Amino acid sequence: MAYAMLIYETEEALASRSDEAKREAYWSAWGAYHQALVEAGVITGGSSLEPGHTGTTLPLRDGDRQVQDGPYADTKEQLGGYMIFEVPDLDTALDWAARCPAAEYGAVEIRPIHKME
Repeated sequence: MAYAMLIYETEEALASRSDEAKREAYWSAWGAYHQALVEAGVITGGSSLEPGHTGTTLPLRDGDRQVQDGPYADTKEQLGGYMIFEVPDLDTALDWAARCPAAEYGAVEIRPIHKME
């Protein structure tokens, strides 16, 4: 079954991506995790995302665009990336989520992919 892993990270964690003192540890953890997913043959797609402040949200109300800078939700954690993977069941998906580096400092959401017919 296909699942999306939605990876929520704090602003501090996202800043680690480019921080001289922290980026090696940050990217090493993610590189090792990604390699494990590839070697297991379960990952089918995904990407990291730029920090939430670079996003633009567009709700349409009564036909009018209400464009706002930033993420939809004002929370401590932001959507930092996503992965699409194929595993037999939710328990296996949760096992992979538990190994995700963001599980220790942010949150990881597993959601089944809805197949359009």
